Amino acid sequence: NPDKSGVAPASRRDFLGYGLIGRDKARLKVAKASIQRLRGHVKDVLRKSRGVSVLAAIEALNPLLRGWTSYFRHAQVKDVCQDLDGWVRRKLRGRLWRQGKRPLARARMLMKRGLTEERAWRSATNGRGAWWNAGASHMNAAFPKSFFDHMGLVSLVDTHRRLQRVR
Repeated sequence: NPDKSGVAPASRRDFLGYGLIGRDKARLKVAKASIQRLRGHVKDVLRKSRGVSVLAAIEALNPLLRGWTSYFRHAQVKDVCQDLDGWVRRKLRGRLWRQGKRPLARARMLMKRGLTEERAWRSATNGRGAWWNAGASHMNAAFPKSFFDHMGLVSLVDTHRRLQRVR
């Protein structure tokens, strides 16, 4: 298979989902194809049409995230885990935004999570989409990382750090 076999420097080839980075001292990294595959699996779980609660989505995501992190526990580049962690939380915030459906429900949800009435109404009526709002400061303030930790979402960074200490 020409896609799987070839002659090239080690930094340009991937093997079993890992790649190498660095010239003098090589370090293991997660291959781009593995990252894209995980993103695809997360998108499948979080499809809009599934109609499940955020808690049920987190329960479905946890085994996937836990397994992925344990497979790539030898990777020595933590930026990937940080980026994916933030991306998963943003996808979940977008789902929360969509579940509000209307500005009144969104404003109430934001006020319940501690935002002022004025900021909640400005945010709920801004006319932007779910992805933009999921990355905006009002959603990050209302639903911080600690909210998702409390809901039971597996953190890739924390799990990777814990698995690194076990070695």
